[in-house]
Amino acid sequence: MKPRPQSTRAPSTRERIVDTALALFNRQGYGAVSTAMLAAECGIAEGNLWYHFKTRAALLDAIVERFGEAIEARLTLRPGGDPAGDYAAYLAELMAEFRAFRFLYRDQQAYGEQAEIVRGNAPRWLEMTFDQIEAYLAALVEAGLLDWPRERLRDLAINATIILRYGLEHYRELGEPITEGGGAVRRTLTRHLTLFEHRLDPAAAARLRAAIAAMGAEALAA
Repeated sequence: MKPRPQSTRAPSTRERIVDTALALFNRQGYGAVSTAMLAAECGIAEGNLWYHFKTRAALLDAIVERFGEAIEARLTLRPGGDPAGDYAAYLAELMAEFRAFRFLYRDQQAYGEQAEIVRGNAPRWLEMTFDQIEAYLAALVEAGLLDWPRERLRDLAINATIILRYGLEHYRELGEPITEGGGAVRRTLTRHLTLFEHRLDPAAAARLRAAIAAMGAEALAA
C-alpha cells in the first residue's frame, strides 16, 4: 500500500482522531480501546471526540473508508514483465495493507457487523482479489516458473486469498502473537506460499521467500 500523500497543512481534529484510533485499534485491539483512552491519546475531551463522531460505529466507518480506498488502489495492480519480482512487489503491497489496517484483518469478532462499508463491499473485494492473484499466478505459469494446470489456477487463487485474508484472525484464535512486531503478517504471507511453493521453479521460490523475509525485517525496523 503506497503511503498517503504528504500534506503541508496540519491535520484537522477529525483526521487526528481517525489516525489515533487506527493506531490504537491496531496496537491494542478494537474491543480494548475505550473512548476515554482514545480521547486521552488525542489530547482532547471526550465531548470533543463525540462532537466529531456521534457514535463508535461512525468512527469505525471513517477508518473503513480509508481501508476501502487502500484496497481499491491495490486492486488496480497487475503483473508486468518480471513475474516473480512482480508477485514479490504485490506481496509487499499486501503486507503494508495488513499492517496499516491490522485490526480489521484481526478483530472481526469484536467489530462484527458494525462496519457497513466492509459488509457492502467485501464480496466484490474478494472476487477482485481472486482475479488479481490469479493474474499473478498465471504470469508465473506462462513464464515457466510455476508448474500448475491453467484451469486450476482459480482454485489456487481462492485458497491463497483465504489464507491471506484470514491469516491474522487465524493466529489470534490460536493465541499466537499478533501484535505489531510479532511477525504474524510475515507468517501469513509465508504460509500462503506453501500452497504452491513445491511447484515453483526453485530460484523463483527462493526469491519470493527472501522477499517476504526482507519485508518482515523492514517492518521490524520501521
